[in-house]
Amino acid sequence: MLESESVMLVAWLAAGAALAFLVGSIPWGYVIGRAKGIDVRAHGSGNIGATNVGRLLGRGWGVLVFLLDALKGVAGVVCVDWLVEWLSAGALRGVDWRGIVFGVGAVLGHNFCPWLGWKGGKGIATSAGVLLAALPGAFLWAFGAWAVLFALTRIVSLASIGAAVVLAAAGMWRYGHGVLGWACLALAVLAVVRHRANIGRLFRGEEPRAFQKKKQEEAA
Repeated sequence: MLESESVMLVAWLAAGAALAFLVGSIPWGYVIGRAKGIDVRAHGSGNIGATNVGRLLGRGWGVLVFLLDALKGVAGVVCVDWLVEWLSAGALRGVDWRGIVFGVGAVLGHNFCPWLGWKGGKGIATSAGVLLAALPGAFLWAFGAWAVLFALTRIVSLASIGAAVVLAAAGMWRYGHGVLGWACLALAVLAVVRHRANIGRLFRGEEPRAFQKKKQEEAA
C-alpha cells in the first residue's frame, strides 16, 4: 500500500470513529429520565444506563433504554460504516475490520458523553450492539456468560464484568492479535474500568441484586 493510501485509510477510519462517537454520545437514559421529570444522574447509582433507569422509572423504561443504547452500537457499525464507505468512494474497500473500529468509537461516545460533561454510562448495551453487528460470534460468547452469571447471582454488574472477561479471552483466542482481537480486548477493558465502583461494592457485599428493591417494597 502506498504511503498516501495509508494516510487516507487512517484519515477515513478516524473520521468514521469520530462520527460513531457522536452517534454513541446520545444519552438516551438521561433524555428519557428528563422526559419523565427526573435527572437520573442525581438518583440511584447516578448512572445514565439501563439498570439505573430501570430501578428509578420501572423495568419497562430500563428495557427501552437498553435497546436504544444497543441500537447506538449497531448504528455505529452499520450506518456509519455505510456512510464512510460511500463518502470515501471505496477507499476502505477490503478493510473488513473497519466496522469494529467505528463500533469502539460509539462505545467511547456513550462512556464519555460530551453533552454531560464527558460523563456517561458503562457501555454494556452499546457494546452488545457493536458485537451483534460486527462480531456476532463474540456477542454470543459474551451474552452466554452474562446470562449464566445473572441467572446464578441476579447481580447485573457481576454478570457484565464476567461477560467482559470472557469477551477478552475468547476474542484474543478466536481472532488472535489482529484488529478484531484487540477490539474485543478494548471493549472488555472499557467495561471493567467503568465498573470499578461496582467492583468495590461487590467486595464489600453491598452491590444490590436485580429486583431486590421491588421485593423489599412488597414485603413491607
